[in-house]
Amino acid sequence: MPVPICPDVEPSSSLRAAYWAAVPDLPLLDKTCGQVLREGAAIRPMHTALIEVAPECGTRRRWTYAEMLTQSEAIARAIGGQLPAGSRVAVWAANRPEWIFTQFGLALAGMVMVTVNPALRPAELAYVLRQSRARAVIHDETYRGQLMREALARASEIDALQLDLTMTFDELAGLARRYDPDQNLPHVSCASAAMIQYTSGTSGKPKGVVLSHCSVTNNARIMGRLKEQNPSTINLHVAPLFHTGGCVGGVLATVQSLGTMVLPPSFDPGLMLDLIEMEKVTYTFAVPTMLVALLREQQLHPRDVSSLKTIFTGGTTVPEEIVRRSEESFDARVIIGYGMTETSPAITHTRANDTPADKSSTIGQPIPQVEVKIIDPDTGATQPVDVPGELCTRGFHVMLGYHDMPVETSNCIDVDGWLRTGDLCSMDSRGYCRIHGRLKDMIIRGGENIYPREIEDALYAHPAVSEVAIIGVPSDYWGEEVAAVFVRRAGHSVSGKALQEFLHDQLAAYKVPKYWYSVAELPMTESGKVQKFRLSEMLRNGDLEFSPA
Repeated sequence: MPVPICPDVEPSSSLRAAYWAAVPDLPLLDKTCGQVLREGAAIRPMHTALIEVAPECGTRRRWTYAEMLTQSEAIARAIGGQLPAGSRVAVWAANRPEWIFTQFGLALAGMVMVTVNPALRPAELAYVLRQSRARAVIHDETYRGQLMREALARASEIDALQLDLTMTFDELAGLARRYDPDQNLPHVSCASAAMIQYTSGTSGKPKGVVLSHCSVTNNARIMGRLKEQNPSTINLHVAPLFHTGGCVGGVLATVQSLGTMVLPPSFDPGLMLDLIEMEKVTYTFAVPTMLVALLREQQLHPRDVSSLKTIFTGGTTVPEEIVRRSEESFDARVIIGYGMTETSPAITHTRANDTPADKSSTIGQPIPQVEVKIIDPDTGATQPVDVPGELCTRGFHVMLGYHDMPVETSNCIDVDGWLRTGDLCSMDSRGYCRIHGRLKDMIIRGGENIYPREIEDALYAHPAVSEVAIIGVPSDYWGEEVAAVFVRRAGHSVSGKALQEFLHDQLAAYKVPKYWYSVAELPMTESGKVQKFRLSEMLRNGDLEFSPA
């Protein structure tokens, strides 16, 4: 249930402290994931809900809302005939229509969906299946050369897993055809767990985030409203379905907006631009690394992308330069969202009518029904406006907890329901927030706090820099020194010395990196976040190419 809205702060007034009271602009609804699909099928049964793209053979399958509900209910009856309600069922596969049908089918059957990155190897898979206590696995045949059934067998051997059911999507479809379409499905509570999503691992071992039906359906609906999605929206859906950005921000938002999803199997910049042109796509999601690739492809091989109205980005910090170039090249508005798996996922959003300055330099205001405050990480006191601290949030969107990890849950969520994000942010007097970096990423050099985001934004403005990450390295004298790891833009050559000189006119000397390293690509999670802990490991192991300054 949502926490009470604080009565003593009016969010629309000028804030004196970095605290935003929840605003009830949009109501919270008691709806499950299965209910939102049933409502969509009742309201617009013949409207196209989903288009599959299979570029290797050029085929495109299409489903109406009524057909998608029929597919999902058949899966619900099939799995419900094998396992009791409340069972945890892992979905280990790449983006495909059957993933979405299974998502809704599990919800309708009262099961808890465990989303699994298809790139996981057997030992990683074994950890997720054991930690989640999954009783079944629905999986692809292959993924990037890995035979999934064989990998699952190895995972079972590694951890002595006790699975009641393992099958491919084709086998699940065959099972579904044997069940009576009039068979009743169970009542599902909005407050019950809908899914367990595993954190992307930017800082170590993944944790299973338990999200309720109420948190994900409301979060998705509110996000869709803020992005002005409607039945005319055609969403080119490239976010991984195993991530909240995909199955919540993509699927549940589109269904509640009664729009259409165009689903390619994976991200490919050329294919994305082709689909925007052919399907008259109006909306798409792309993390900053995807945007860089799209900008490059559009420059080399321009397409007619005039139908595109909105590009949503987030998942990590979004450099101002990338926002500016995207809006200029695609003539589409860029909307930035900030959140995390633990918050279902959205916390803040820029709005469609925000100024270019706010869209390019902030992560917007908190979304409706959500409280946010910025605290001093050491004392817990609320910071003044414009002073960086740790962003905390409270409301309907906060996870139920980390699965079977009570200590980790209590370390993340306090007794008053405030979730600590670990992100360094500031809030201005209007409630607009800015990211300064991760709390653990903050560099302290000779007592001075240095925020990597500020340096990264400055470097993205250099024409030779495609991607960059700032990390701290140990120093006997200063405690820490600043190091930059960068990717050169194709066709450009630049040295650490040249970049250092570029920054000297923009930043105080103590913020300018002392060490520079060039790499072909930055280590990323599947959701597009830079794994800075891996960069630190690579530096310790001597795996980074030094670029002298």
